[in-house]
Amino acid sequence: MSFLDLERETCEALLPGLLKRLGEVPLMELERSGGPGIGLFRGAGGAGLLVPKSHQGLGATAVQAVRITRALAACSPSVAVGTTMHQFSVASLVALARSSTGFEWMLLEAAAVDGRLVASGFAEGSPGRGILTPTMTARRDGESWRVSGAKRPCSLSRSMDLLTASVAVPTDDGSTRLGVALIPAESPGIRVEPFWSSWVLAGAESDAVILDDVEVHPDLLVYPEIGLDGQLDDLQTIGFIWFELLVTACYLGVAAALVERVLKSGRGPATERAALATAIEGAALMLDGTARNLDDGDGGNDALGRALVVRFAAADAIAGAVRGAVELLGGMAFVTSPEVAYLAAASHAIAFHPPSRASVAAEMADWFGGRPLVLS
Repeated sequence: MSFLDLERETCEALLPGLLKRLGEVPLMELERSGGPGIGLFRGAGGAGLLVPKSHQGLGATAVQAVRITRALAACSPSVAVGTTMHQFSVASLVALARSSTGFEWMLLEAAAVDGRLVASGFAEGSPGRGILTPTMTARRDGESWRVSGAKRPCSLSRSMDLLTASVAVPTDDGSTRLGVALIPAESPGIRVEPFWSSWVLAGAESDAVILDDVEVHPDLLVYPEIGLDGQLDDLQTIGFIWFELLVTACYLGVAAALVERVLKSGRGPATERAALATAIEGAALMLDGTARNLDDGDGGNDALGRALVVRFAAADAIAGAVRGAVELLGGMAFVTSPEVAYLAAASHAIAFHPPSRASVAAEMADWFGGRPLVLS
């Protein structure tokens, strides 16, 4: 089996024809703002990938999801990164639906049947803020809530059908509690403004989403619980694990695209080519193993710690492999096409997703010492 064959075969089995259609579009066309990649993903049924078959989805496992994400990222980093925000939101809704009799099943079926995409309005991407730090505020308006705030950047901003967002909800004692709002994108008071100025990952549609007094039905606001020791509730923990696994898969796929070019070119000593492929394949096997644990029901606090271990270890493997691949491909490959430089630049964005290595170093050290992993 050739390098990346497993990832591509998994993608073809669940989303047949998608890689072929993406491959027919030049990389830089897929990566530009307004490129066709997200639409091709939606058209192939990608929105229902993680929706259980009981809700008319494809019922992909975590292992299948990370492999498909690597395949997509090798073809279009923007498509992989943008749709990862949808997938981890859907995975959280699936977890919520298992312990709830509310509206979640309707949203899941809408994703599976109608191809509706879910954007994430969590604090991801905001320096100095935890992913659970509310990006929006709510005020009571009769039986409903009115939500205001902004998410900059917000992937899938131009294609989203639904926005999930962390919200500071006032309580009767004058304090606030964390809420997660599920807001239809067509709601009055929502607008999208230009924000993403970089050429890298522009196709992920990461512009600004602004909410100005948007009405939210109380049934579309849920309240994750934080334990006395600061631990996340089960729903948020599983959401975090999915996020870390899928984000890691994105950038492993980007690095794999460069390493594949090296393997096909035959440039450089065989020992160096093999070393690059081994680094990426080893990280992918590590990621698959953690995803398999999640499929087996391992979604607790320690599983989150292991997901972060995989994320940071994979980031090191990615950095080394990308550096080595660019060197072996040589200067002519770098200067005669923008694609090598583009993929190398895109790979660095793994460091920009929460949590940063530095922000959780103390917490990880405590976790290695036997204490629960506490994330803000």
